[in-house]
Amino acid sequence: MLNQNQTPLLDALKANAARPHTPFYTPGHKQGEGIYQPLADLLGKAVFRADLTELADLDNLFAPQGVIQEAQQLAAEAYGASQTWFLVNGSTCGVEAAILATCGTGDKIILPRNVHSSAIAGLILSGAIPIFLNPEYDPVLDIAHSITPNAVESALQQHPDAKAVLTVYPTYYGVCGDLSAIANITHQYNIPLLVDEAHGAHFAFHPELPTSALAAGADLTVQSIHKVLGAMTQASMLHVQGDRIDCDRISKALQLVQSTSPSYLLLASLDAARQQMALHGKMLMSRTLQLANEARTKISQIPGLSVLQILSPSYQGGLGGSPGFVALDETRLTVTVSGLGLSGFEADEILDEKFAVTAEFASLQHITFIISLGNTPADIKQLVQGFTTLAKEYRRTNLNVTNPNLQNLLTTQGHALHFSPREAFFAVSETLPLAQTSDRICAEIICPYPPGIPVLMPGEIITKPVLDYLQQVQAMGGFISGCNDSSLKTLKVVK
Repeated sequence: MLNQNQTPLLDALKANAARPHTPFYTPGHKQGEGIYQPLADLLGKAVFRADLTELADLDNLFAPQGVIQEAQQLAAEAYGASQTWFLVNGSTCGVEAAILATCGTGDKIILPRNVHSSAIAGLILSGAIPIFLNPEYDPVLDIAHSITPNAVESALQQHPDAKAVLTVYPTYYGVCGDLSAIANITHQYNIPLLVDEAHGAHFAFHPELPTSALAAGADLTVQSIHKVLGAMTQASMLHVQGDRIDCDRISKALQLVQSTSPSYLLLASLDAARQQMALHGKMLMSRTLQLANEARTKISQIPGLSVLQILSPSYQGGLGGSPGFVALDETRLTVTVSGLGLSGFEADEILDEKFAVTAEFASLQHITFIISLGNTPADIKQLVQGFTTLAKEYRRTNLNVTNPNLQNLLTTQGHALHFSPREAFFAVSETLPLAQTSDRICAEIICPYPPGIPVLMPGEIITKPVLDYLQQVQAMGGFISGCNDSSLKTLKVVK
């Protein structure tokens, strides 16, 4: 057992920031002396004194033998991994590295169609061929959940030469599928289960939260420590257990997708966040769950509003009644506002501008909030009051939205790949007006953001329903990312 009270990397950074010396190394601001005053006024000088490079006492992220190695070992023990890598390019680089380490050009990988855009980037970089599975779908709420064990088993029977299975756990809405069953099926084929657990870094620290991916049997999982815990933005971790993953390939892949000038501020924040959770995680998560449950209970009682829960209308079987929705992260709050005659985008804008309540993201019918260890009782009070006033003063007769079935769109797109994502991405392309792109092959990653789930990806046939969906999302206040033309007036297609 390691001493989880220790913070070797944080301590080393603190000591080097305070050490009197004359710096003739990067970064150019020289511990804040060259920082422009308006920025120093905003952030203070202390942060710049600690913005250091790979000095002798600070170790090297790509060949750790000192304090980074010690900090990663402490994290591995805290999260239940056999080996952990610190990430400074977010979970994005972790997902990319996971695919690069397990798949080469032409290799098959099984994954859900509602993956994050980082997985598509991993396909482009590796040259892997996606075998897309349709996630289970709630037609009442128009929300895609997890892929099911049966879908994974069927895919592996049809593609026994697949090199890996990748899944999302939890989804952006906090929904967890039957990961243990998926792991068991995947391992019967002696291939690894890779998990995008970007939003589940807190699961290991409280029994009332869903089972962590590692505890459920995942071979590799990527977690955004910054999304729900106390690390700085971009600070993430990649964990591995067992012998199905070649750790040397992970290290080499990370060298391809991470900066060679990693921020020690981000690295030290990972060390500190790990210690915080190792020592106080259960207490912090108990308090967070209490706040979340208070918000869930009070908001669900407001006329015209409902919240996503395990007993949603489509899942009367309750816990375990649906293989694509066996658990819910109760700290993730999704409120359906269509009963007020408002779209999620409209309600999100009102809450933000009128009540200073800012959500994580909005969709056509819903608004989703992340309740974390950084929230307070005052935050919950303001959230509930905002929704109470919204329901009283902004209600409309009906919601004027023709909502295309997102699942049908993803299903259609997932089976319309004419080129691999890599082939289409590097193919000769041309830019056309949106109206002229129907039935052409897409050369871009197009996704409403957040949550960053691509509706179109390189290699897929562009269809009119998809174009209509994207235009509707944009018209209602959503943001379309990935495309070269952010106004969505043109798209790049394979020539």
